[in-house]
Amino acid sequence: MSEQNDPMAEIRASFFIECEELLESLQDGLQIMDEGADDSETINIVFRAVHSIKGGAGAFGLEFLVRFAHRYETVLDEVRAERLAVTPEALKVFYQAADHLSDLVRISRDNLPAPEERTQALLEALSAFLGDSDELADAPEEEIDFKPMGISLDLGTDGGDGPDLADLEGLPPLPPLPELDAPGTRHYQIRFTPMAELFETGNEPALLLRNLQALGEMHVTCDTSAVPELAQLVPEIPHLTWDITLETEAEEAEIASIFEFVEGLCRLDIISDADAEPPGTVIAAVDPTAPEMPEAAEAEVPQAPEGLSAPEPLPEQEKEPTAKPAPAPPKPAAQAPPTAKTIVRVDIDRIERLVNLVGELVINQAMLSQSLEQSGLSPHSDAMNGLEEFQRLTRDIQDSVMMIRAQPVKSLFQRMSRIVREASGAVDKDVRLIVHGEDTEVDKTVIERLADPLTHMIRNAVDHGLESKSARLAAGKPEQGQVNLSAAHRSGRVIIEISDDGAGINRPKVQQLAIDKGLIPPDAVLSDTEIDNLLFMPGFSTADKVSDLSGRGVGMDVVRTAIQALGGRITTTSQPGEGTTFSISLPLTLAVLDGMVVEVADETLVLPLNVVVETLTLEAGDVQMLRPGRNVVRVRSGFVPLLDLGGALGYRAPLEDMTGAVVLLIGQEDGSNAALMIDNIVDQRQVVIKGLDESFHRAPGIAAATILGDGQIALILDPSDIISNAMSAHLTVAPQTRAEGAIA
Repeated sequence: MSEQNDPMAEIRASFFIECEELLESLQDGLQIMDEGADDSETINIVFRAVHSIKGGAGAFGLEFLVRFAHRYETVLDEVRAERLAVTPEALKVFYQAADHLSDLVRISRDNLPAPEERTQALLEALSAFLGDSDELADAPEEEIDFKPMGISLDLGTDGGDGPDLADLEGLPPLPPLPELDAPGTRHYQIRFTPMAELFETGNEPALLLRNLQALGEMHVTCDTSAVPELAQLVPEIPHLTWDITLETEAEEAEIASIFEFVEGLCRLDIISDADAEPPGTVIAAVDPTAPEMPEAAEAEVPQAPEGLSAPEPLPEQEKEPTAKPAPAPPKPAAQAPPTAKTIVRVDIDRIERLVNLVGELVINQAMLSQSLEQSGLSPHSDAMNGLEEFQRLTRDIQDSVMMIRAQPVKSLFQRMSRIVREASGAVDKDVRLIVHGEDTEVDKTVIERLADPLTHMIRNAVDHGLESKSARLAAGKPEQGQVNLSAAHRSGRVIIEISDDGAGINRPKVQQLAIDKGLIPPDAVLSDTEIDNLLFMPGFSTADKVSDLSGRGVGMDVVRTAIQALGGRITTTSQPGEGTTFSISLPLTLAVLDGMVVEVADETLVLPLNVVVETLTLEAGDVQMLRPGRNVVRVRSGFVPLLDLGGALGYRAPLEDMTGAVVLLIGQEDGSNAALMIDNIVDQRQVVIKGLDESFHRAPGIAAATILGDGQIALILDPSDIISNAMSAHLTVAPQTRAEGAIA
């Protein structure tokens, strides 16, 4: 059987996908604990995440993953039992263990060799919290029985009095309960019935029973009475129930925790000897998912599992005062347990194909719209009304598909938390990462391609942005530096900001280094913004020496190139002594956008509609010339820079008479406005983004291309890039600097 059609391979793949969700919950819980909230629920979330990974890994025989998760789980159990305090030192080790657990999951998924040295070092660090690391050095191998799936159960029914003890892959039958209990020992009667969903999610009852056996002396009987005849048997529907008698010193909550990661996937009744009077009485447990049993059923005494004494009836004085109460009414629908949200995992290739089909649908819709408009039909005709409905449906489909592709940036931001921990350890700095807006949704492709540039920027913030501990103390700052990472939607784009509270950019040093490296001429006169942009020049670095993190002049230029390839921009602001902020502006999606189709010098162009604030028609006296080549236009009570789009793109010479020209007021990320002069506005429509081939020269201000309704190819512009380049063209620097575009 091929791996593609192998059910076990599918279950294994599903397990690793679930591990990603569990690791995300683990990081969330640790972050909440790091912020000072160490309530029991948060600790339980962290414990359950590690416990679930361990349980699933055991099903596939991933010994080194189970061994590490077991030690991690043991330490977290000490925290949960309030025998271990959550100190900053403990949290540091917990973070390192979570990072390593993530690595082990990835290594297990890719069938790579395990890093024994790193694993052993962290096992010893975790064992140190248990008080005696030497004694626990070999404990996991002795405590855990690693057996993969493929459990065979002996479900014989000799004698017809009930099933024999299930043989769980060599698990020997345990002796009956002793008559005299040890101090603190309690008896539990457990009834466990798995549902079909339990097996569909890759869980295995035998593994749960093995974990349960570790708590004490256990006697197990498998009830096969519900199994139908072979002709009526449906393999996908389970019919088995396990009756368990457990003698242990553990609390009921600890027993229930074994079944936590199959909660909602089974029916579970746990009866303690302390819950019954007199001892030995079996009281029917309530299953929240099952309908209520009528009172008349109380007369039926349940059959005791083989090896147990029959339950005694309740004493007369403990019965209800009424002789025969009316049956209890059924529970109202409002009290039913909430239905779990159904999640369907779809291969990304299928989503990409759907996105491409939607793009073709948008193009065909535009072609149909243009054909009908040119046919001269009445706007109120049935064909035009049908076209409007078609356009609405196309928009709804496109929005729905984009929502499927959209994902929160949370997973990306969590990866940056690890980068901060590793980078701060490498340069011996105490750094704290503060995250905001991690639920902001962005196109999945944008998230994947943003990981590398964001990693570069986070490392630079730790290495270059923040001062050393001694320098921060000398400047009157706290020893711990702070890096802020935020995401938000703004004007139809996603804005990601990385800021630090360090010393800020040393602009005189940056300019002198650029002169020394020959990147700018010595007589260059640059503004603060232009000096900040020198950081993105190839080969530029402010590091005094080469380190593991920086100093080779490779990084920020790669960052800008990667962000521009996504159709985005990056800007820098810095205050000496207060810190630096890098702001990345990105499109929400790389597939479809709402555009304004315009004409300039007989060329058809498209601008993103979300950056157009308003449109104006120039009148005499609206334009003022500051100096040759630099004009401003009056917009109500103020003036904004005016650029001739045709002249900026080289389509024509700048116009001398601008009266009657159409102007688009463009809003920028920093809150300022600029005006672009065009010849005519053609239409507003959805356009499909088609990336330009790498073999083409990337002209400033050109973001991508699209196909219009008549089959014509039109360029999609980046107005902010055009405005930035046009402003830079008027700098009072040497011509060679402007030609190189060093500070574009």
